[in-house]
Amino acid sequence: MSLPPLVEPADTLTIDEVRRYSRHLIIPDVAMAGQKRLKNAKVLCIGAGGLGSPALLYLAAAGVGTLGIVEFDVVDESNLQRQIIHGQSDIGRSKAQSARDSVLEINPLVTVNLHEERLDTSNVLEILADYDLIVDGTDNFATRYLVNDAAVLLGKPYVWGSIYRFEGQVSVFWDKYGPNYRDLYPSPPPPGMVPSCAEGGVLGVICAAIGSVMVNEAIKLITGIGETLLGRLLVFDALDMTWNEIKIRKDPATEPITELIDYEAFCGVVSEEAQLAAAGSTITAAELKDLIDAKKPIALIDVREPAEYEIVSIPGSTLIPKDRILRGEALSELPQDKQIVLYCKTGVRSAESLAVVKAAGFSDAVHVQGGVIGWVNQVDPSLPSY
Repeated sequence: MSLPPLVEPADTLTIDEVRRYSRHLIIPDVAMAGQKRLKNAKVLCIGAGGLGSPALLYLAAAGVGTLGIVEFDVVDESNLQRQIIHGQSDIGRSKAQSARDSVLEINPLVTVNLHEERLDTSNVLEILADYDLIVDGTDNFATRYLVNDAAVLLGKPYVWGSIYRFEGQVSVFWDKYGPNYRDLYPSPPPPGMVPSCAEGGVLGVICAAIGSVMVNEAIKLITGIGETLLGRLLVFDALDMTWNEIKIRKDPATEPITELIDYEAFCGVVSEEAQLAAAGSTITAAELKDLIDAKKPIALIDVREPAEYEIVSIPGSTLIPKDRILRGEALSELPQDKQIVLYCKTGVRSAESLAVVKAAGFSDAVHVQGGVIGWVNQVDPSLPSY
């Protein structure tokens, strides 16, 4: 959909800016007017991770005058496979500060604002209010719905992207002119059904493919050129090397957004059944070690995927992926004469599995809080983490 330019042009470009952006200026559709709009634009990028990395670098290179970065995390070694805005020397640093330094190295003419805090209902409206456009590269449903609803309440457009393994999705949402995120996903998926990138993985280069499309849409919105992805969902499959398009329309049955809600409760980290099952049936990694050292009769079950099990596992465990337990087909493989102890990467999938196992009659079953990562951190740091 063609839309009017989002931003008024700046008064002038300096000689340095003309030199820097000359390859933009000789494109008739961008030219001086478009570059002046980019200079005057204020774009907020939520997240400096997989999608935020290419988005921030290309927004800066394009000459967006003001960039905001919302990020509260620190750089971890596992980030470097895809989060190209950070480097080896940034491990342990604030992601926001690392991203700022990389942005300014690309383009020192950009003003960078850091918001080193977690977005929630208490701050989201205030933070978003100062920007013309939102670029949403978050990886969890609670934050996506929060950003969507805040953007609707503030009347702002935003570019959204999502990645998982070999696939990516990208679209533009602007309730004033078309659909918002709730028209695509009226409600979140059941807890535990859609793994995060930390659980399911992502091919690093997918971030570049989707992140660059997001910046392309941001530039079009700011300058008012081309046909935006508003009302369209672009789906990328890197294995088949295909781009498919799905039409999105406003759903007249969707309740109007009039206020912010409790998004953690709305989306849920684990289901209510899992929460009930885990209550009083959760042990720590240290407590698991005590059970093993005392030679207690336990059956230690790893509910992750085979690829994860190959990376690291708790000694003595048996792999039974969560999906087999949830379908009920693996319940007959669980011993009746031992206490069942379940674990996953961090404790979410094992809690979901615990609910099914307890419902099947294994009343003394427990799961390990923090999963194998807790084991590595608390018990055996010589093992690899991921």
